Amino acid sequence: MTAELGFGVFAFLLVGFPALRVVTSRDLVRTVLWLAVTLLGTAVLFALLHAPFLAGVQVLTYVGGVVTLMVFGVMVTHKHDGTTVAIDGANRVRGALAALAFFGVVAFAIVRTDLSSLTPVETPSTQDLAMALLDRYLIAFEVASVLLLAAIISAVVLARRRDPLPEGAEPADGARLQEGSVP
Repeated sequence: MTAELGFGVFAFLLVGFPALRVVTSRDLVRTVLWLAVTLLGTAVLFALLHAPFLAGVQVLTYVGGVVTLMVFGVMVTHKHDGTTVAIDGANRVRGALAALAFFGVVAFAIVRTDLSSLTPVETPSTQDLAMALLDRYLIAFEVASVLLLAAIISAVVLARRRDPLPEGAEPADGARLQEGSVP
């Protein structure tokens, strides 16, 4: 019982506190950085649960890919320089109540579930997983990679798009296109 309690406290420190900072931070860049800390904490929990492959995938995919893409998107758009998000009291209370209700339902389901009847399963090796991904599920794996590539190309196209000027406004001197240049 003490080990489970210690793991729960450690999990809250690694994942729970940074997750709270993600939803309460007013600066968009800091929110993305707290998200990176949350995802790294999840990878540490996977490693503590003797799942090194999942920990590695968590770091490479989410921390290395998703967070980098989000930071890229925030920094390229330059729309959030020095701005903060106003979080009013009414929405905070509603969000906290919804989160507590969800936590209560999940906690109730966990407590009511009889886990003693579960039998341990044999953990597949990394080689077994590689054979499954590159043999049986090759088509699905390649479709997912093409979809990810399309998402990356879309993000670059959206980041390069210029915002339209208000009607009747003149572009700044440095923003005018030179003859022969491409918008």
